Amino acid sequence: MSTPLPSIAILGTGSMGGAILQGLRRPEVAVGAVRVTTRSEASAAALRAEGVDARAAEHEADANRWAVRDARLVLLGVKPAQIVGLLEEIADALHPEALVLSVAAGIPTAAMQAVVPNAVVRAMPNTPALVGRGVTGISGGSRASAAHLALADDLFRTVGTVIELPEDQIDALSTISGSGPAYVFLLVEEFTRAAEAMGFDDGVARLMVQQTFLGATALLEASGDDPEELRRRVTSPKGTTERAVAVLQQAELAALFTRAAEAALARARELATGA
Repeated sequence: MSTPLPSIAILGTGSMGGAILQGLRRPEVAVGAVRVTTRSEASAAALRAEGVDARAAEHEADANRWAVRDARLVLLGVKPAQIVGLLEEIADALHPEALVLSVAAGIPTAAMQAVVPNAVVRAMPNTPALVGRGVTGISGGSRASAAHLALADDLFRTVGTVIELPEDQIDALSTISGSGPAYVFLLVEEFTRAAEAMGFDDGVARLMVQQTFLGATALLEASGDDPEELRRRVTSPKGTTERAVAVLQQAELAALFTRAAEAALARARELATGA
C-alpha cells in the first residue's frame, strides 16, 4: 500500500476479525497501532504471544474501551446480536473522527448510527482474506463520506478485492462471496468422497481433488475466459466428461444454488430483526 493505514482497533477476532488481523500483519502492509480484543483470556494470551497488543473482555471490563481509545478505524468483529450492545459500551470512548466498520451480517448502518455519532460503514469480507484473496463488499451509512469509503477500501484491499455496493445489496453479497467459500469446501468434500468410493485412499483422493480445484481456478483466473467456455474445452463430444456433466445438470444445480443463496439471505434478514 502507498498510504499507511491509521491506528486500528479490532473488537472480536473470530473468523472475520481474525482474517483482517492476519491481513494487517502481512509485511507489505503499513499500519499504525493495532489493538484487539477477544472474549477469552486464553485467546488474548495466544495473540500476545504472536506480538499482537490484545486484551480479553472476560479478564478486563474496559478492554473494548481501551482498544478504541485514539483509534481512527474501529472494526466490529463480534456476532450480529452483540453489535448494538458493544457500540453502547464504547460510544463515549470513540474518537470523534473514528470510522466504525462492521462485518456483522444483517445489522444495518441505521441501527448502528442510532447508538454512536460516528460515521459507519458496513463490510462483508470472506475468509480467503486470511491469504490475501478475500472479496469484501462495503457500503456507507448516511454519515459516511467518500473519504470514509476510501479508507474502508484501503483497509480491505490489504486482504483482497473490494466491491462498493448500495447497502440494500450487502446481505445478498454475503450469500455469494461471504458464504461462497463454504460452498466450495463442500464441493471439495463431496468430490473427495466420490474419489474414495472409487477405491483411492484418503491421501490420494484429497491430493487429486484439491489440486484439481486449485488448478481449475488458477486456469480460470489466468485465462480470462468465461467458465462456460473453459468447461466446453474440457467436455469432448460423447466423452466421459460430457456424460458426467449431464448427470450433474440433471440435479438442476442452478436452481439448487439459487435456493441456497435465498436461504442465506432470509437468515441475514432474520438477524437484522434479532431473531
